[in-house]
Amino acid sequence: MTAVALLEPMTAPTPTSYVADPDVALAAAGDRHAFERLYRQNVTRVFSLCVRMVVDRTRAEELTQDVFVRAWEKLHLFRGESAFSTWLHRMTVNVVLNARKSEGRSRSRFEDDDEGDGVEMLPSRPLAPGDRMDLEAAIAKLPPGARRVFTLHDVEGYKHEEIAEMLGVTSGATKAQLHRARLLLREALNR
Repeated sequence: MTAVALLEPMTAPTPTSYVADPDVALAAAGDRHAFERLYRQNVTRVFSLCVRMVVDRTRAEELTQDVFVRAWEKLHLFRGESAFSTWLHRMTVNVVLNARKSEGRSRSRFEDDDEGDGVEMLPSRPLAPGDRMDLEAAIAKLPPGARRVFTLHDVEGYKHEEIAEMLGVTSGATKAQLHRARLLLREALNR
């Protein structure tokens, strides 16, 4: 850095000056067409994440819409310190987790629908030779807590500490749920 550059007044960057994608900057300034382009670029990824987290496609469609409504409302807060897709991914996870909390579930996040260990949710008869159980179908049959942790850790790449913070539990609980999910998946896929 030159001495002249050191003497020049520093100007604070505007929130959109960090943004590498011009559509993000335009959308943050209120350009609906730019936001539509962002929507088209990211809707498949957001929907896929919602489906993996809630399993119900109809509910995933609703949550996808919620994510993009929230993104439109909060886009002016995007500082561009990470990629837009990363910001949107984090927002998606938060929307899904908040929706699950607000559904009024009185039971713990890691309780199963039944008191059993979740094995009864897997097919009771062995698959015919040549049939292979689809991994996504096996994931969908996991108990809710195990499925969330498996998706966040093994599919989305979050660390146990991050998952624990998102779900409001200890990292030990997330490790236990991940272990359980892997055992159930292994059992389901080896049938």
